[in-house]
Amino acid sequence: MEQALFEANSREDWAAYFDTLARNRVYFEIDRKKEDASPGITYTLFGHDPRVPGGRFWAVYTEGMLPAPEPHRVFDWNVLAWFAEVWTPADPPMIVVNPGSPCEAFLPSAPPHSAAWAGFFARSGGPSGRAELRTLRVGGPLHGPVAHGLACGALLFVNHGLPWNAMAYHGQGYPTERRMLREWWGVTSRQEWQVQQHALLATNGANPVWEFALGLRRAIARDFGGYVETPFWRDAAAQVLRNRPDGEATITPDGVTKTSVTEAETEAHIKGVQHLIGRITRYEARMRADDILKENQYVSSADAWDLGRASCMARWGLGARYSDLPEAEAAVIEAGRSAGRTYKSWQDFSAGFILGRCLHFDDEEFGSWYEDMVTAHRILMAEPGSPWLNITFR
Repeated sequence: MEQALFEANSREDWAAYFDTLARNRVYFEIDRKKEDASPGITYTLFGHDPRVPGGRFWAVYTEGMLPAPEPHRVFDWNVLAWFAEVWTPADPPMIVVNPGSPCEAFLPSAPPHSAAWAGFFARSGGPSGRAELRTLRVGGPLHGPVAHGLACGALLFVNHGLPWNAMAYHGQGYPTERRMLREWWGVTSRQEWQVQQHALLATNGANPVWEFALGLRRAIARDFGGYVETPFWRDAAAQVLRNRPDGEATITPDGVTKTSVTEAETEAHIKGVQHLIGRITRYEARMRADDILKENQYVSSADAWDLGRASCMARWGLGARYSDLPEAEAAVIEAGRSAGRTYKSWQDFSAGFILGRCLHFDDEEFGSWYEDMVTAHRILMAEPGSPWLNITFR
């Protein structure tokens, strides 16, 4: 994007410049204290530059030119036309795009001049909003442990059209990142973010019954070799559950106690696990049909669902300023290392992530929870610039 802006600027092709700008998010700095006190109201911060008449200007940035996240400096974004729509006579007379960079441009913000550049948004349609592979060629790691960990979250980042390797993450803007964490995760503080981050890295977010069923199949395959037939898997699960020791040890304030499990409870548990096995096999059959899994290949673990989100959670916490860059980077590296210990390849990891997502959300509807990930998977397995084709999994 910045390369296209630079080239258009160099040849003074302003139509191409505005068209590029109109098809992407345009970020601007906001007042964090006021935003935290009154969410939903935009509190824009303006800058000063002696090159601008009157000295005041409105600095805006494209994604690749955003400064590294700082605790008290935050950004939001909007489409190009919005800046003309909200302008008032009290606002600066000039907008400066990517100030101080080779693709810098000065846009008069007042009518009638603003109509010339604002109109490009209507012609371009704005940011696509579709799934696509986007990469920071400068300012984002392309190889090494950090890049590997970031690639573990690539399914979600590709799905949302965000750069997969943006470690210095601003995402969809400070207000949106905070709102997303609050609504989807119940995270409203640094402490709550840390709890979620640690739980995901420890793979505590996935249902333990999933790992019991998948782990049992892994054990059968390891001991007997080859593909495990579903009826045998179901019978083995029933046998293991019926033969478990009578009573389960539990640590209480009074010491170690045993809780008895009735035969009816055991049979209900068996029925639930066997139903889960049926769901897993049907998802795997669909993933084979969609070329996510190879013939007779199965999902080894659903831990990728947690580890992929752990990679994302590190950046979401940074975007919401619940973490700092070194802490987020350490979490991303840990997510990548854990993935390397659990899975053999990016394809193996992807199948585990998709299965976990679908077991949690999809309820065998094979709707957007599944289809969106199939689209992102195909992009990551096919496009030449994909991290999954350029970073060794192990």
